[in-house]
Amino acid sequence: MQSQNKTFGLIGYPLGHSYSKGHFSRKFELEGLVNHSYENFEIPSIGLIKKIVRETTDLVGLNVTIPYKQTVMSYLDEIDPVAVKIGAVNTIKITRTSSRCILSGYNTDVIGFTKSVTRWPINNSIKALVFGSGGSSLAIRYALGQLDIEFTTVSRKKEEGFIPYEALTEEMVIDHLLWVNCTPVGMFPDVHEMLSLPYQYLTPGHYLFDLVYNPEITGFLSKGIEAGSRLMNGSTMLYEQAEASWEIWMKQPV
Repeated sequence: MQSQNKTFGLIGYPLGHSYSKGHFSRKFELEGLVNHSYENFEIPSIGLIKKIVRETTDLVGLNVTIPYKQTVMSYLDEIDPVAVKIGAVNTIKITRTSSRCILSGYNTDVIGFTKSVTRWPINNSIKALVFGSGGSSLAIRYALGQLDIEFTTVSRKKEEGFIPYEALTEEMVIDHLLWVNCTPVGMFPDVHEMLSLPYQYLTPGHYLFDLVYNPEITGFLSKGIEAGSRLMNGSTMLYEQAEASWEIWMKQPV
């Protein structure tokens, strides 16, 4: 007897850049999961998550991307303690009973980033610059804290603890060898956009990590190529966080 259909998906806006559907569709095909599917739910308002869950009755798991990783939290019934500390959710497990539908939130971005960045020979003697202050940035900052890596957040937001882009100096560039772009700048289709940074001070000793994976080489990473720096785009992180999401979705409730 064939098992029940299971639908998974991604919510965000826009979603033209995302490879998540392709990743999971290939995974289902390779593992022979013919009753599994993954759909993109491109929604202009996070409030529409209620409609999606209600109408997609076989929906059991969601990934969350820009710009809803923080605002989705108010629509959840349960949130993992780590996701609470981070302040952002990118994975939702949906548990349906005869009487209710329970939405549980997790953050697998921190797992994906940690497993990716630690492939480099870095330790807590290095300092990092984190560009952007949104939901993805929250996870990266939490991960860096867990790795005991000192970091400075660079943002357009004028808030305590952040510095503006125009405040970056040659001395800061030399002192912070790990750069992490947590913004969507340079992401498809706006591939010619680039953060305004003092790239001229980059060296072969720098590490540039861009959470963007489409295109593979962003303007941000191209500056690292020119300087001979080490590079990593977001494809490895995408894979690692997706696998962590899958484990959460498949884990049976205690």
